[in-house]
Amino acid sequence: MTQSLLLPQEPTYFTAESLDRLLVHCTQLGASDISIQAGENVFAEIQGKQKRVTRRKMALQELSDLSNHIYGANATAQVYSGTDLDTNYRVKISEDEIYRFRVNITACYYDGYQGLQITLRTISSRPPSLKSLEVEPEILEMVGIPQGIMVVSGATGSGKSTLLASLVAELASREESHLKILTYESPIEYVYDRILKPSSIVSQTEIPRYLPSFSLGVRNALRRKPGLIVVGEARDQATIEAVIEAALTGHPVYTTVHANGVADTLRRMVSIFTHAERDARMFDLLETVKLILWQTLVPTLDGKRMALREYLRITPRVRDQLLNTSVDRLVSEVRKLLPVDGQPIWVAAEKAVKEGRIDPALLRRFELEKL
Repeated sequence: MTQSLLLPQEPTYFTAESLDRLLVHCTQLGASDISIQAGENVFAEIQGKQKRVTRRKMALQELSDLSNHIYGANATAQVYSGTDLDTNYRVKISEDEIYRFRVNITACYYDGYQGLQITLRTISSRPPSLKSLEVEPEILEMVGIPQGIMVVSGATGSGKSTLLASLVAELASREESHLKILTYESPIEYVYDRILKPSSIVSQTEIPRYLPSFSLGVRNALRRKPGLIVVGEARDQATIEAVIEAALTGHPVYTTVHANGVADTLRRMVSIFTHAERDARMFDLLETVKLILWQTLVPTLDGKRMALREYLRITPRVRDQLLNTSVDRLVSEVRKLLPVDGQPIWVAAEKAVKEGRIDPALLRRFELEKL
């Protein structure tokens, strides 16, 4: 174990104050995720690897106290009743030094009884720039769509929320945007307080703390004359219906979906509806979706990680072609369209290999998708 990774002056019992010291320590080590679990050492994920940062294992009562401190007095009771909790947490050292975290609290097995795990994902106080994320020029051209849906998809931890927040920050910082941007997130991650917004306003609503669901959030937005609606995750039928409804009434909507590629993203959004509804909803989706972008993080040769992106522009020609495709053939048809009307993931991987940034073995893995 590398000694420098361990928390200095580790307490015999974690309080709110020592939790804050732990989180600052992990963030300064470059941790992306911190896992605190009853009966285990605290682990920090650093460049994709799990590292112990405490010498001793955590007691269940510590986890209970920390959960109640992070979320509220009834956090442990809510988790033990069969629900997990999502929220955010921040450590404020000074006006200029603030550490922010996305938090999930979940019950788990512990010594024959119920235990707890707290997962904290580090997030910066302001979104990174699109330039620092190396977003492709073709994607940047689509930022600021006047109407329709932009979908950012990927697995958990693939950077979907970060990319979405950076897109919002880019729009808000433009001199002539003149947008009222309404976001609905679970929980709120990035904030825009320190983004210079010459002509725009950003209002963030946390689900379910301020409104009970994403679908109700979208319908709330339609009563507030939005210039852009941001939906943290389109994960159920009601939310997707609301997103489509907002787009059909002429509003731009950004949202995310958990998926394993552009083709899988469209398939998931269509398949969530009943067989009787699918044809009609597929038509509505293809009428309103303007761009589907899928992102994955891969290890680089220098021990870090980088994003590879696959995307498809839904042009009128693409829309017409897909409308003449059955739902069962949707995935294969989208894969045929990607090289012409977007970028397949293997093309992004090929560029990274040529630049000497990733292992060629990764390219071979992605090239199998062409077969």
